Amino acid sequence: MKKVLITLLCLSISTVALKAQDKKTATTATGSAASSGTVPVPVGAPPQAAPTTPPVDPKAGKFKFDEETHDFGNVPEGPLAEYDFEFKNVGKKPITISDAHGSCGCTVPTWPHEPILPKHSAKIHVAYTTNGRQGMINKDVIINSDAQQNPMRLHITGNVTPKPAEAKPATPATTPPPAPAPGK
Repeated sequence: MKKVLITLLCLSISTVALKAQDKKTATTATGSAASSGTVPVPVGAPPQAAPTTPPVDPKAGKFKFDEETHDFGNVPEGPLAEYDFEFKNVGKKPITISDAHGSCGCTVPTWPHEPILPKHSAKIHVAYTTNGRQGMINKDVIINSDAQQNPMRLHITGNVTPKPAEAKPATPATTPPPAPAPGK
């Protein structure tokens, strides 16, 4: 009987402590929100909508790529798989690319560092390291710029086939020594 009473007592103390902690957390959240200048949100209220992104400048530069996905098809393991994504700025302002990076270290883009003026073309060169990477290619290149499409995502696909087995030099066939003549 004592064990039951002790267990009930512990449960009730835990429940009271948890309720006090919840109340303290709600008060702290409300207090800190008030000091930061934001409107306090009552505990249990539905979440508010995320802040909207700033509107895009309709005159900003705009990428128009010949293709945004390139399929290398089957490529042999070893040499780099390379492709130039060509684009034109069809916006009204120049495009300045601040950064371009691959989704992993095996995908390396090179991009123009000077602004691309409206109605002018340029290219983003992408090199994929195939050495030691047999199998499917499915990588992205993310371009950060001041264009309307920011970030801009390009995609490469394909399949890296294994290196052909190296042919081993043929060993000269050895002929067994002649058998001794019978009777000698």
